[in-house]
Amino acid sequence: MQTTFVVAIAVGAPLVALASLFVPSLGTWAARAEFAIRVGAVLWVVIALSVFLYARSRVDATTD
Repeated sequence: MQTTFVVAIAVGAPLVALASLFVPSLGTWAARAEFAIRVGAVLWVVIALSVFLYARSRVDATTD
């Protein structure tokens, strides 16, 4: 879980910020927050699944 959090902050936050540069309809703070939550949630799931699959493959490799 700590790895997921660190990767989400280190990689996810810059990706959300970069993606927000290409969305012209973020004129209000509410729109910006909604965008960050929606995109951040998708990134969090992708990162969490990636970390899980990586950890599982490492465990499988050490038990063989």
